[in-house]
Amino acid sequence: MQQQIDLSPDKYSTEKDGNILQDILSKYLPWWPLFVILVAIAWASAWVYLRYATPIYESKATLLIKDQKKGLDDSNLMESLNLFGSKKIIENEIEVIKSRSIAKEVVKKLYLYAPIIQEGRVRNNSGYVVCPVWVEVKNPDSLIAVSHVPFSYNDETDTITFNKKGYALFEWIETRYGTLRFIPNPVFRQGDAKKPFYFSLISLRSAASQLINRLQVSASSKQSTVINIKYRDDEPKRAENIIDGVIAEYNRASVYDKNQLASNTLAFIEERLKNVFNELDSVEHSLTRFKTKNRLVDIGEQGRQFLTNVSVNDQKVGELSMQLAVLKEVDKYIRNKDRKSAIVPSTLGITDPTLSSLLDQLYQLETQLEKMKKTTAENNPLLISVIDQINNIKPKILESINSQVRSLEAGRNDVVNTNNQYGSLLRTLPAKERELLDISRQQSIKNSIYTFLLQKKEETALSYFSTVADSRVIDVAETSYSPVSPKVLYVFGMAIAVALALGIAFVEIREILNRNIMFRSEIEKYTKVPILGEVAHDQSEKALVIAEGKRSFIAEQFRQLRTSLGYLGINNRKKKIMITSSISGEGKSFITANLGVSLALIGKKVVIIELDLRKPKLSDAFSVSRTRGISNYFIGDAEAEEIIKKTDTNNLFVIPSGPIPPNPSELILNGRMQELLAYLELHFDYIIVDTAPVNPVTDAFIMSPMCDATLFVIRHGYTPRIYIQKLDEQNRIRELKNMAIVFNGVKNRAYGNYGYGYGYGYGYTEDKEPKRKKLKLK
Repeated sequence: MQQQIDLSPDKYSTEKDGNILQDILSKYLPWWPLFVILVAIAWASAWVYLRYATPIYESKATLLIKDQKKGLDDSNLMESLNLFGSKKIIENEIEVIKSRSIAKEVVKKLYLYAPIIQEGRVRNNSGYVVCPVWVEVKNPDSLIAVSHVPFSYNDETDTITFNKKGYALFEWIETRYGTLRFIPNPVFRQGDAKKPFYFSLISLRSAASQLINRLQVSASSKQSTVINIKYRDDEPKRAENIIDGVIAEYNRASVYDKNQLASNTLAFIEERLKNVFNELDSVEHSLTRFKTKNRLVDIGEQGRQFLTNVSVNDQKVGELSMQLAVLKEVDKYIRNKDRKSAIVPSTLGITDPTLSSLLDQLYQLETQLEKMKKTTAENNPLLISVIDQINNIKPKILESINSQVRSLEAGRNDVVNTNNQYGSLLRTLPAKERELLDISRQQSIKNSIYTFLLQKKEETALSYFSTVADSRVIDVAETSYSPVSPKVLYVFGMAIAVALALGIAFVEIREILNRNIMFRSEIEKYTKVPILGEVAHDQSEKALVIAEGKRSFIAEQFRQLRTSLGYLGINNRKKKIMITSSISGEGKSFITANLGVSLALIGKKVVIIELDLRKPKLSDAFSVSRTRGISNYFIGDAEAEEIIKKTDTNNLFVIPSGPIPPNPSELILNGRMQELLAYLELHFDYIIVDTAPVNPVTDAFIMSPMCDATLFVIRHGYTPRIYIQKLDEQNRIRELKNMAIVFNGVKNRAYGNYGYGYGYGYGYTEDKEPKRKKLKLK
């Protein structure tokens, strides 16, 4: 017994899940020429883009921010002044490096406000290294922006032609956009200087913004103080120079900040030296006048003994007085709330380690505060934290200053009292000698103070000029050989991806806009009716494509369809097969004729009934006259034996339609059809009924109960999708008995002898099939 087709949903759900990849292949592979063309166009476009796109290079340097500020650590002066030793906050240093002030200085020093380009045939190139000259503006802060100003350089005479006039190098030129001159290019590399050059002028603000936007500064890790500095530019040498310039300017600013305290100390010493020098000069003149007037040459032995005893103490009194003056200046600085300067005044002579440490902390915090004000908002938590630390440390400094003042004043009083004890020696001396001794003592005091200040000036100047930056270059700026943009693999990859996406989009949009069935997967999606077989599109347009001994792909498909009839329960007892479709033109008559031939070729006796009485076509396929046919039988004008016509194929017979009647449906219902089928069952192995389509008329629904199985033909690219969507619902209302689908006209684009189509089938070509002509693309 033949097995019936299992229509259970679980089985078909499993089959669909297993055929997802095959669905995708069957959907897109038929469009392989489109994808090949799109990929070729995309590949060519990517090549053209890479050929003419401006390459961008990345230069990189590594900078170490020292954990503590370094100076001449073994210098007593550095310990007393405590100019160095502040901790670095890496985030702040990154912001300082990217600050607009540093960017502007780099723009000025590298003349980035006047970029030069060299005109090319397709694209313009940077003239940074190929142009022999650069453009310098006398006052870049007030230049007027201008673009594309032409000039030329004569390498034989070292002259520049600008505004139709010749100018020498370094010659200032008055223009409407500023005073400028041409200077030699220090990074000039031999090139084609005869090509036209152009320069533009942009404001410092714009040039600095461009620099900052391209500058990337980041910490190498959270634990280290190493900073990575990167810059991207179409000119590698310019990128390196910009990074070097940024580092140099950052170091200069760092040294400048560190030298502010030393600078204040030098200013303080200079002022004191000037005053002491004037006082010393006045005392020396007084001493000379006194000796001349009183005819005294020198003081006596007792006077010299007195000077020896008090000179050391007088020097101590002077030093203590100077330290008290410094402390008063610092106290005044701390208490002044309206000051604009963030630099602690000179701390010359302060030896107390606690006060020195507190002042050093204050210097660090206020320097840090000034930097943060340039790069952060006022409500920034870090800024507020630094202000709080400054406010907390000030009372401690004032308390320490008061303690130091009391200690220094007490020490000075002790020294003064000691000197007073030597006053008894003066009473034994003559009045003139005592007066000379007093003047000499003043000279000695001023001279010792002056000598002390000169010594401190030299030490402070030494520290000032030996100050080093708080950073060290680990890796100098270096540019990669290959550009970072555009990336070749990325561009080609994106081009191919876009091409594939466009191809997929085209197929999807076409499928959405196309209202007809295109794929087997669509049939399986819209209906639970099983697909019994597929028949490929036949380009020959012959009615009969199957014959004895023929091994074409389509003939093999009909053989598979013939074999699959067993799954519908067709056998010796159930032999009546009805073939119909949704609308006319889907190839049901084509399927009927060739299926009949296929069955006849295996020795089965087959009869085909041409029951599409409105548009009969089968008779023409078999060259059979339809003068007398089934319509004559229905009205009693002929008997069954009279209307059965033999064809050229052995064992294959046809009952033609006969004259087209006005009422086909009523004729089928008159009872004569059952009698005819009963007669045919006795004489034939298979009975194939070709009926009218189901949607225009009801012939198929009338005929279906009389048959054992129904083949429903769907044509690829022709059958409207809406009919298949409603097939299950329509079949529930008026059932077509034991129905299965034949997917007809599947267009198969094969590769060699095997290939994928719009359905699932694999096929092979006829053994002696002629070779196809190759498609030539011109």
